[in-house]
Amino acid sequence: MALKIAVLSQKGGTGKTTAVRHLADTFRRAGLRIAAVDLDPQGNLSDYFDVAADAEPTIRDVLVGAVKAKAALHVAPDGVSVIPSNLQLAEAEVALAGKMGRELTLRKALKPIEDDFDVIFLDCPPNLGLLTVNALVAADQALLSAEAQYFALQGVEQALEVIELARDGLNPDLGWLGVVFTIADMRTVHSREAQASLKEHVGDKLLDTVVRQSIAYAESAERAVSIIDHRPDLGADYLALADELLGRLQLTDARKQLRPLLDASGNGASAR
Repeated sequence: MALKIAVLSQKGGTGKTTAVRHLADTFRRAGLRIAAVDLDPQGNLSDYFDVAADAEPTIRDVLVGAVKAKAALHVAPDGVSVIPSNLQLAEAEVALAGKMGRELTLRKALKPIEDDFDVIFLDCPPNLGLLTVNALVAADQALLSAEAQYFALQGVEQALEVIELARDGLNPDLGWLGVVFTIADMRTVHSREAQASLKEHVGDKLLDTVVRQSIAYAESAERAVSIIDHRPDLGADYLALADELLGRLQLTDARKQLRPLLDASGNGASAR
């Protein structure tokens, strides 16, 4: 049965969708069968995976019960299976608000495909509303993204409150995988102080790997290619992050398969 990981942030611009795209790619390179569900009406993850803007069906159709999840899977050029999104998802969220058991909708919808994948990433919208709660109720683990800026801690605390809400009677087994520190320029005092503040409050839940800031991520998104192929030097950050997460998830075989790529990137020694 697939391990489901919800990736969330309380606001946009924290590198959340970029993290989902590249963790899906690195986990795939580690030999895992990967799916990604785009729960953001903006559809940025779908676009990043080069899924056509008019692709149908979408996660909206799944959530309203028009189709089964398997019918909404689209295989991206790099081999990751994606359930895409578009602006119509916003209408579905309104429809869900008046539904009995609305928080369980995504969990029930994903059950038929759980045996087809090893890991399913859930890319939450940049808010802490009903779609995010659905993702957390469906998930086994929550992963937070935090931008290297002053309000990072406040955003993490707000997201943790929603995780507790999801645990309270809806998904008591939901785990908190950690916080990814993204869009960081560790040469600046500001980034270092933001990281230190997060570390003080969340301890070892703050992942060691820091994802560096670069315009190359926007370039790779525009070209719909992984940063590992577009800029291997920056892709090394996500290989190291994947290695760290695979270790926390105890996916030992996948971690071993990732090792040659990690060593080739120059991060192998530090990750040991």
